[in-house]
Amino acid sequence: MADFFNGFLGTGMFEMYVEAIYLTLKITIISTLISYILGIPLGILLYGTSSVGIFPNKYVNAVVGFIVNILRSIPFMILLVMTMPLAKAVVGSKIGNNAFIFYLVIAATPFVARMVESSFLEIDAGVIEAAHSMGTNNLQLIFKVIIPESKPSLLIGSAIAITTILGYTPMSQLVSGGGLGQLAIQYGLYRFNSQAMYISSILLIILVQIMQEVLNRLAKRCDKRIRSK
Repeated sequence: MADFFNGFLGTGMFEMYVEAIYLTLKITIISTLISYILGIPLGILLYGTSSVGIFPNKYVNAVVGFIVNILRSIPFMILLVMTMPLAKAVVGSKIGNNAFIFYLVIAATPFVARMVESSFLEIDAGVIEAAHSMGTNNLQLIFKVIIPESKPSLLIGSAIAITTILGYTPMSQLVSGGGLGQLAIQYGLYRFNSQAMYISSILLIILVQIMQEVLNRLAKRCDKRIRSK
């Protein structure tokens, strides 16, 4: 494999592709995890304060929903530029992989929050009412009923989120980051090496398909409706 890459694209390219795949996965997975750590509580707040939520509050819901919608409406490249001073304060730099992870988290968290809210809204109201009738408080309702019941939908949503974030990774080139996208642009586009660009793109597609398939299978295994058939 190494001889093929080095012979086809040039000496040392195999090692560069291995490093690029590692960086792409690192950026994608860390960004997704942090986005969910922040996005799940935000999604709970959006769902809980909605008119059909477990602690409705139209004012809180309106404010949080407005902020989430604003962040979701800003194109990623513009959001990246706008939050550079914040990245400098939080991660110590405006450029590099850590800064790019920060930009991805800022862009993905509102998206994740809305998907979490949507997953919770799919739960049968009868399940919530039954849990309430048994004396379940809001905290127990969230962790013992709402999240477990929405697990298949949350996993499907995570597949969408992680593949979307993976699709943004080529933009790491804008802030001197690494990964397959950076390799495709630097060695494929700038050096007119179409093979390098195509191979990088194919590897990105393979990563997307693997992640999508794994998370979809997990969602099916968690879906009681499918297992009961």
